[in-house]
Amino acid sequence: MNIPAALQSIKKSVIERNKERKRLRGPADLQYAIADSVTMLDAGAWQTLAQQCGFFMSIEYLAALEQVLPLNLSARYALIFDGLGADRQLVAAVYMQLADISLAQARPEKPAEPEKKWTLPLEQLAQHAKQRILVCGNLLSFGQHGIAFAKDVDTKLAWHGVVEVLYRVRQAEKLAGKTHFVMIKDLHDPYIEQAAHLDNLSYRYVETEPNMVLTLAPEWKNYDDYLASLASKYRGNIRNAIFKPMDEAGCVIENLADLAPVQDQIFALYKAVQINADFRPFELLPEYFVALQAAAAERFRCSVVRQNGRLLGFLISIADGDTAIAYHIGFDRAAAGDLPIYLRLLHAGIADAIALGCKQISYGRTALEPKASLGAKPQTFGVFVRHRQPVLNKLMKRLLLGIEHDDAPERNPFKKAKPGKTETEN
Repeated sequence: MNIPAALQSIKKSVIERNKERKRLRGPADLQYAIADSVTMLDAGAWQTLAQQCGFFMSIEYLAALEQVLPLNLSARYALIFDGLGADRQLVAAVYMQLADISLAQARPEKPAEPEKKWTLPLEQLAQHAKQRILVCGNLLSFGQHGIAFAKDVDTKLAWHGVVEVLYRVRQAEKLAGKTHFVMIKDLHDPYIEQAAHLDNLSYRYVETEPNMVLTLAPEWKNYDDYLASLASKYRGNIRNAIFKPMDEAGCVIENLADLAPVQDQIFALYKAVQINADFRPFELLPEYFVALQAAAAERFRCSVVRQNGRLLGFLISIADGDTAIAYHIGFDRAAAGDLPIYLRLLHAGIADAIALGCKQISYGRTALEPKASLGAKPQTFGVFVRHRQPVLNKLMKRLLLGIEHDDAPERNPFKKAKPGKTETEN
């Protein structure tokens, strides 16, 4: 090996990296409008950018969400322009959330003990040791719901603008205290590749658990069509292990047209699941679900399990373009000990997505095995994070990002194509 040549290559690489780092640390040649409410910004400009990004970047959704955000979250918004005056060009819209999170939220919630009048020092530390996180994206959903780029934009310039917006917001928030983490949430292709150069600005990419996506075949006009497409073993398991015990217990699936009369019941079912989560960055407000239904309108579906009139579980799905986002779920944990309520709700999500006219279902992270058994496949998700260095922050970073995560199992529940036929001919 030619050592001088190799050293020359390393030197060139270091120079290029330092040059890129210097560029990113400097201001982009862009202009910004940053606000505490989406209603303070140019509505036409925001909608122009957001309409190609779906429901979760729409003004209707974001304005409604502002009114029912969890108590430890607050929203920030930005529009990025290239140029001034009438000739200015839209570059991107950015949605952000500031979250105050304690270490106690990074583990399942312990049940209250009325007779206990004192807490251990570690319990007190967990309650009071808080981290402030600036998130580019939406903690209440999964997916890239934080940035809407203009068509044919220079992505390198646009990303430079995004990180400058995050820097400006973080600096402004010093009045309320230090921001320990900056996170760009739930990126997938092509965004991961576009943002790869942000490592020059100390953003670190961390892969999280995958998003499980079920592709809906065009010929499936209803849930029975999906069921008929499954191999006999899977179809039999669903009928015997899910449908049969639910039917024998007198459980029925219904679609709720109006959540307002059962708002408190829906919240209680959500809370029953939420308190057992390993990481709980927020707690939804009871009125959130009704506000979400009003904002989503015809895009909204809520399937519920009832037993003798009592609600045992729910699944909320929203049509976001061609994708049904099946993401809010709750169920009675005691009843779920005897009945496959969670699995039945996952199947209800298929019926809802087909009824909404969607082409795929985004089931999100966690519970990879049952979602894979439906036929869902993993979509790589990750975050970019920039953080400070104290030991406490390193611990929070590990808990926050879920660095150690499970891989989705390989499952193919569908019938195999017969010789001489394609899969679509089955």
